[in-house]
Amino acid sequence: MTEFAAVKAALKTQAVETPSWAYGNSGTRFKVFAQPGVPRTPREKLDDAAKVHEFTGAAPTVALHIPWDTTDDYAALAKYAEERGLKLGAINSNTFQDDDYRLGSVCHPDAAVRRKAVDHLLACVDIMDATGSRDLKLWFADGTNYPGQDDLRARQDRLAEALAQVYARLGDDQRMLLEYKFFEPAFYATDVPDWGTAYAHCLKLGPKAQVVVDTGHHAPGTNIEFIVATLLRENKLGAFDFNSRFYADDDLMVGAADPFQLVRIMYEVIRGGGFTPDVAFMLDQCHNIEAKIPAIIRSVMNVQEATAKALLVDGAALAEAQRSGDVLAANAVLMDAYNTDVRPLLAEVRTESGLDPDPVGAYRRCGWAERIAAERVGGVQAGWGA
Repeated sequence: MTEFAAVKAALKTQAVETPSWAYGNSGTRFKVFAQPGVPRTPREKLDDAAKVHEFTGAAPTVALHIPWDTTDDYAALAKYAEERGLKLGAINSNTFQDDDYRLGSVCHPDAAVRRKAVDHLLACVDIMDATGSRDLKLWFADGTNYPGQDDLRARQDRLAEALAQVYARLGDDQRMLLEYKFFEPAFYATDVPDWGTAYAHCLKLGPKAQVVVDTGHHAPGTNIEFIVATLLRENKLGAFDFNSRFYADDDLMVGAADPFQLVRIMYEVIRGGGFTPDVAFMLDQCHNIEAKIPAIIRSVMNVQEATAKALLVDGAALAEAQRSGDVLAANAVLMDAYNTDVRPLLAEVRTESGLDPDPVGAYRRCGWAERIAAERVGGVQAGWGA
């Protein structure tokens, strides 16, 4: 098999999970900008997600967020997704939008509040049972704003206790994915602020607990590909939340801020054996001012382009340059792959798969945006309630 044939074969196996909330209205802490045609129900979100998969061929699963996607019958929602060529993916919990969680959720000093938060997480596992979802994704806004506000060590003990209760409830084929974020909304000390904290808790819990790397959740200058390589080496990388940041947790389209970083990350994924279904490639983005469906299509394409470039790295030449200590030659191998225009290659992949080589253009021509703007009138548009 030629080099390009092998790359094309690998790209045809790639799947990117899209988030239900990215199809709804979102914004900043100051303003949420509504758009015409935004879904009002979980089923309408799935209708839009089906369009993304139709034109990319690479977005077969949709992550849900509870309670944003609450419904009376999750098994029926899973069937609705299946009828549209989709499956329901990770179930995302929400322990940050209730007044009781002002001082935290699973780390709260009040045992009654902690019980409420754990009950919600256990209910999310029940939803996983109904939908057939493999992954429970956990992100906690827990933390403190001022020195002395609470006992830092005690909060870690509470976190460990809560995670252990939920871990014990998981089925044999289910996983717990623990996400970290170095600040916001807690400004003094966040309870899961970095990959090391998440890793320590997951290591203690066992093999069904793994770490989520959100590419927007790091301080400026952080070497994310090093974190990825380390977690893969320890068999503890469970998933990505792909987005971009310029300043903080901006949740912009993946690859928007630093496309080369995304290529470097994907190279470490491939190099470390993470280009498998065991590592979930998920988007976590808020499309505040751009049209949502084409933005999500573009994000999927950005992941595909970064992956294609990473697959084109000449591993033999790189290894030889590294062995001989030729710094410039080693860097040149990576730069040659990064500077390759892979768009024609991906156009061939799509054509061979029976897809339009231009997914964004195909979506714009299909009339879906005009149809949903005309039909989705009245009711309450979905959004995350800021």
